[in-house]
Amino acid sequence: MFDTLSDRLAATFKNLRGKGRLSEADIDATAREIRIALLEADVALPVVRAFIKQVKERATGAEVSQALNPAQQVIKIVNEELIGILGGETRRLRFAKQPPTVIMLAGLQGAGKTTLAGKLGRWLKGQGHAPLLVACDLQRPNAVNQLAVVAERAEVAVFAPEPGNGVGDPVKVAEDSVEFARTKQHDVVIVDTAGRLGIDEELMRQAADIRDAVRPDEVLFVVDAMIGQDAVNTAEAFRDGVGFDGVVLSKLDGDARGGAALSIAHVTGRQIMFASNGEKLDDFDAFHPDRMASRILGMGDMLSLIEKAEQTFSQQEAEKMAAKLAKGPKEFTLDDFLAQMEQVRKMGSISKLLGMLPGMGQMKEQINSLDERDVDRTAAIIKSMTPAERQDPNIINGSRRARIARGSGVEVSAVKNLVERFFDARKMMSKMAQGGMPGMPGMPGMGGGQKRKGKQQKKVKGKQRSGNPMKRKAEEQAAAARREQAGQQGGAFGMPGGQGGQDFELPDEFKKFMG
Repeated sequence: MFDTLSDRLAATFKNLRGKGRLSEADIDATAREIRIALLEADVALPVVRAFIKQVKERATGAEVSQALNPAQQVIKIVNEELIGILGGETRRLRFAKQPPTVIMLAGLQGAGKTTLAGKLGRWLKGQGHAPLLVACDLQRPNAVNQLAVVAERAEVAVFAPEPGNGVGDPVKVAEDSVEFARTKQHDVVIVDTAGRLGIDEELMRQAADIRDAVRPDEVLFVVDAMIGQDAVNTAEAFRDGVGFDGVVLSKLDGDARGGAALSIAHVTGRQIMFASNGEKLDDFDAFHPDRMASRILGMGDMLSLIEKAEQTFSQQEAEKMAAKLAKGPKEFTLDDFLAQMEQVRKMGSISKLLGMLPGMGQMKEQINSLDERDVDRTAAIIKSMTPAERQDPNIINGSRRARIARGSGVEVSAVKNLVERFFDARKMMSKMAQGGMPGMPGMPGMGGGQKRKGKQQKKVKGKQRSGNPMKRKAEEQAAAARREQAGQQGGAFGMPGGQGGQDFELPDEFKKFMG
């Protein structure tokens, strides 16, 4: 969603790099480019004005003029101001002292409230809670059935006593759900309310009645991030008519310009708490302003990537794999390779994961062109192999490759390429397990420290052993005689022979200074 804005900001900052000092004209030009980038991203005009004012005030002060690298200082200022308009610190859910905690979802029809209720329920379950979804949208056709299906997919409970489709009292359903949750030991109640195509008096009255009936601990306004400036207007209307405590952005993975996300927290004074960035129930997480600002500026989001990895990978399995790799590369088999690949796939889309890495903003085209089905093809090839072939891929010859290719529906060359890639990956992972990244010179276990064939090694200063056996023997006898004499006269640094200095011998170039 923020690709266009990220590209414009990256181009703007590129013009600053390499300048040892920034003039007032440079700062004005940068502020103008940032203003255009934000307006093109559909950010609300009051937000743009406040943002540019803050950036210019800080950029013209001592903070930048006395900096060693003014360009980096300007980027730092823009990053901090972006975090500010996105809400500042991460806002966490407030839980009731006495369960259940009641969370009410509000918003327009089509914003994605029902699906988001399932995502929030699944997320809370992953946090150790026992959520209950409540069907209070009794107007929209099949809304109750949809919530039941979503709850089943999310593996959480649902409370839906009324059939919906215009039948039932949503206020009574909301009241009864709280008592039901207490009885069934559910500590969080998520109330899915009705929406409308636009703001109207009936919608506001019903939402206010449900709010007064259940007295929710959190009222979350769900907004479609793709509707642009209208999202801000709708949020203001709900804030004044019903009131809400936080914002949830849905459809953040869309191709809209993202202005709503950058405007809504600043305009309404309510922070964004969650963001939904995909169709799957797992495509949902807490909203971190600092991480989002980092993504917008093309600096990646390593913390989110690490958190995803921690949620997906078992610590016990990771230690087991590390121990296996430390024993030697042959211990790592194609079965392990397949297991690791499937674990990475559980973390989500490969292109999204790569997008979280710093500096990947310059490779957007390559990342977007990735075919996610390649992982499935690789898995099919490995699963078409026999246990013996997975254990020792060296036995895979031409006839075996042909059989595997037929079984997995790929070309023979694809099987050959996979085996070659596996050997490369095994070698690299083994080196990493034994001492770090391969290819780094001068470090233990790293490829660059090894002797390179075909290249002349740099000569080491000092005495070299002769390649002639007779001459080498004579040199060793002369060295032994010198050591014996040194032991009789006193060792190096005035130490008696045999106390640690007997094997020490000064190089020839220092002997002339000893008299």
